[in-house]
Amino acid sequence: MFIHELVHQGEADAVAIVDQERRITYKALQEAVDAYRNYLYGIGVRSGDRVGILSRNSADYVFAYFAIVSLGGIAVPINFQLSQREIAYIINDAGIKHLLTYVELDLDEALAYYGYNDDLIQHDLKNCYLDNEYPDAPQTPASLQETSPCVIIYTSGTTGKPKGAVLSHKNIISNATQFDKVVHCRREYKVLCVLPMYHCFGWTLSVIYTLLSGAEMVILDSFTPKETIETIRREKINDIYVVPPICSLLTKLASQEDMKSLRVVISGGTTLPLKIAQDFTAKFGINICEGYGLSEAAPVVSVNSPDKVKVGSIGPVLPGLEYRLLDSDNNEVAPGQPGELVVKGDNVMLGYWNLPEATAQTIQDGWLHTGDVAKSDEEGFLYIVDRIKDIIISMGENVYPREIEELVYQYPGIAEAAVVGVPDKLRGNAGACFYSVQEGASINVRELKRFLQKNLALYKIPREFHEMEELPRTTTGKIAKNRIIEVYEASKKK
Repeated sequence: MFIHELVHQGEADAVAIVDQERRITYKALQEAVDAYRNYLYGIGVRSGDRVGILSRNSADYVFAYFAIVSLGGIAVPINFQLSQREIAYIINDAGIKHLLTYVELDLDEALAYYGYNDDLIQHDLKNCYLDNEYPDAPQTPASLQETSPCVIIYTSGTTGKPKGAVLSHKNIISNATQFDKVVHCRREYKVLCVLPMYHCFGWTLSVIYTLLSGAEMVILDSFTPKETIETIRREKINDIYVVPPICSLLTKLASQEDMKSLRVVISGGTTLPLKIAQDFTAKFGINICEGYGLSEAAPVVSVNSPDKVKVGSIGPVLPGLEYRLLDSDNNEVAPGQPGELVVKGDNVMLGYWNLPEATAQTIQDGWLHTGDVAKSDEEGFLYIVDRIKDIIISMGENVYPREIEELVYQYPGIAEAAVVGVPDKLRGNAGACFYSVQEGASINVRELKRFLQKNLALYKIPREFHEMEELPRTTTGKIAKNRIIEVYEASKKK
């Protein structure tokens, strides 16, 4: 199956998309995609062309994406929160000539910095396809295969320049199909799309999987607590896909009545702290199903089933995927021991755009090396221990920041926490704990240390504690540890 064929999954007169005042049936969705593909073909988009989409969530985003890939083109979603130079890097790297955007950008100077030699043409995402002067575009090219590239997802680039993960139609459809064997969305369900469409997690689950199920997608252009809660209640939302900070805010601001229609709450994008999961369940009586994935896997690797949730686990791998846990020599670790999680399946990306060496390093013999350390229990439920790059080696001992962070979150008054490695003359490296506090709370660092000492080996206790007004985050909700380190290093120079 191809991505663009999903417009035919629902009943013609059933609602496919709710976007502000618009209620768009599956039939109207088909017509809008056809109008968009006529426009794109009319302006010269052909098979293999990369077309950028830079926008907040909207039905037009869906129309554009499906139209691009139906012509054999490759969609390149771009985070609208990036700086002009970051946007220009992606445009140049992917070789984008057409950019569909909700606001025109002056990118000439930024593009020149990267030596971009083409004339970038910007189009109004929401209105360009409404012009009917273009004749019908030809059918999908016969050369298009399920394994053909359909999208390039650029990683967040927390270290070095962002890399473009190239995903095929088969990668994304397979992932949604694998996910369905666990979550079981049905045509009568209503699914909230509040995570950004430029991100693989939000796109594959909120958009692709919803349409694959023939269900109804309710779009919010961005997350605001009040609007999100009102929408869940008004539209009687059944399934939501969120990141942990959203769960925390819903617990704080929503009532049980607001959330009573929910069937499934899936959390991903970053680690779900136990405290956030426990508080949510205690208030609403519904478990958060934590999952795990990465763009290179289209993106879901594992998830807790709504029928069986182990809090603190990322669940078993999806049906159809294989996994291994490896040591530094690529040997499988003993049961219960931590090792790098590697996975194999139809959802694993084709590779990184124009980066053969990085591709060969990440995909070895068909196995995707995630860079995350995990361990497995006797039932096959996985538990993320930490990122390989985040592990702190102190006096020859491996210290896993996540273990410490989970305890810090349990301490009264802590809002968020991150432990990062900092240089230490004696130990080589030591932990530094950065945290923010809940409104009206205050933290006694000495008492916090005592709390940790009761629950951790002494070598795991952070050397330093720093309170911040708020911890910096990436646009996908992850705490940006690289930016915390920048703040730390800057403070040392003062």
